[in-house]
Amino acid sequence: MTHSNDLMTFTNARVHETHLSQPLGVADDGGFHRVNVTLQGNKISDVTAADHTIEGTKTDLAGRILTPSFVDCHTHLDKGHIWSRQPNPDGSFGGALSAVAQDTAANWSADDLKLRMDFALRCAYAHGTSALRTHIDSQAPQAAISWPVFEDLRDTWAERITLQAVCLVGIEAVRDTMFFNTLAKRVQVAGGVLGAVTYMVPDIKDLIDQVFVTAKDLGLDLDFHADETGDPDAVSLHLIAQAALRHEFSGRINVGHCCSLARQPDDTALGTLDLVAKAGLSITTLPMCNLYLQDRRHDGTTPRWRGVTLVHEMTSRGINVAIASDNTRDPFYAYGDLDMMEVYRMATRILHLDHPVGQWPATMTTAPANLMGIAPPTIAIGAPADLIQFRARSWTELLSRPQSDRIVLRGGKQIDTTLPDYSDLDALMESSK
Repeated sequence: MTHSNDLMTFTNARVHETHLSQPLGVADDGGFHRVNVTLQGNKISDVTAADHTIEGTKTDLAGRILTPSFVDCHTHLDKGHIWSRQPNPDGSFGGALSAVAQDTAANWSADDLKLRMDFALRCAYAHGTSALRTHIDSQAPQAAISWPVFEDLRDTWAERITLQAVCLVGIEAVRDTMFFNTLAKRVQVAGGVLGAVTYMVPDIKDLIDQVFVTAKDLGLDLDFHADETGDPDAVSLHLIAQAALRHEFSGRINVGHCCSLARQPDDTALGTLDLVAKAGLSITTLPMCNLYLQDRRHDGTTPRWRGVTLVHEMTSRGINVAIASDNTRDPFYAYGDLDMMEVYRMATRILHLDHPVGQWPATMTTAPANLMGIAPPTIAIGAPADLIQFRARSWTELLSRPQSDRIVLRGGKQIDTTLPDYSDLDALMESSK
């Protein structure tokens, strides 16, 4: 296609209703509209129904699916791709915590972080992601190393991927007021988001309150890991929602995981979701990592639940629900490649996001963009020409293959989707042994 300011139109494309700013005609059973998408330079200049006459240069997509770029709102770039030197010994959550702690102490220099994080971003970009939020392990002394690396990468990647970062510490770290206040101010300087991992310590209510007070004082949004366990007594999501209402918090709040909801009695879980909806929280579910870690057994028995949270009950209450990659090739998840289409494919199978598909495709575009506070990717007049073209013509075709032959356009230009070779990491892994 042309790379100039001349008009170029993709005709007869299938675009899902959640990826259009307004419907054009009647959607098919999969929620797709047949449309023409005209590009001029790096923008979309027109979107019309497929039966509209198009003049000039055009490419007939013959009913193939066209989507906007993806948003991946919960990742861990700093942990990524350490598996080959620090695997999880037994696939358990405890094993992951121990392995990452060992690798952090031994290897997480600025050079190590930059190479691995950049490798991960190259993967995400090739797969079609245009915005990404990463959590940054921020215990001392690691925070002083990791945050400058993130800021440098954010500048380097600014024209390709919009990057955000969240500090990540265990909720007990909030007890050290001097440490937590210093960290929060560092996050503020970096334009980041305040975060913590919540679990049921005796003073959890006071600690959550302190996180909210700090965020309000510094004008920061919040992003929690919460209840990443099968223990039905883990109710920190409920406490976060109560705190949001009690503090009349006006910033954005995202909460990831929330696995224990699926193990609680209905009246308990649904009561929490009513509170979450009232407080205006967003929820991010991480289907691949939670499937990997939760209910893993070492007694020769099979796991009994999928490890994910109650997304259908959430959306029925108007809660903003996103899906995301989480960890990639590290002790918390041995696999993954920051490919949001893989995440959506797995989420559909694990969480039954089909029959009907409904609004679920927005979980990889509009919903994560909303919780990040950025413009959602969309196919609309004036929107960036950041598009992904698939050969598939229906959901069953799209989700049955890995879609490794997708075509990614950024600013109207086709990019090289060749993935970085794992050998790029070999020298780094060898030097750390």
